[in-house]
Amino acid sequence: MEHAPLMALAAWESFYVIVGSSAAALTGLQFVVIVLGAEINVLGGIHGIRAFATPTIVHFCAVLLLSALLSAPWHTLWSASFGVGACGLAGVVYAIRVVMHTRRQTDYVPVTEDWLWHCAFPFIAYGTLLVAAIMLQRRAETTLFVIGAMAVLLLFIGIHNAWDAVMYLAIDRRSKTDINTT
Repeated sequence: MEHAPLMALAAWESFYVIVGSSAAALTGLQFVVIVLGAEINVLGGIHGIRAFATPTIVHFCAVLLLSALLSAPWHTLWSASFGVGACGLAGVVYAIRVVMHTRRQTDYVPVTEDWLWHCAFPFIAYGTLLVAAIMLQRRAETTLFVIGAMAVLLLFIGIHNAWDAVMYLAIDRRSKTDINTT
């Protein structure tokens, strides 16, 4: 009975190779953005970094982890479910910490879009992964689509937030630095 769900999991291997590779490449690019931001001295305080920069790396790494977990040659679906559940639980806890850092930071006043993309959407994605891990045993084929959608959502959250960070560093903070030096 365990064989059919494991076959369904194997059918997702190409998907996770693509998604995981994208997450890994984007993680590397985010490191470049952080280095460039540090060089032009426009990065904010530690709470701002913990609220806006570090979560982007975490989301990309979560997608990479999910890709590795769901591409592994599991002998039981329960093992994959445990890994996805652990990722979801850790993500929910982390998303709550991001909200706390976002409230504490003083470098930037978040707007509704920021609260959605940096706090709400990640919390929803990780929470959904946690629920999906529980459901994976019962409805493997449907649940694998949910997990795949959450991996893509986390990837898009990371892309959106990385783009926001680049634009903020390039325009808002840079212009403030230029004003202060003149």
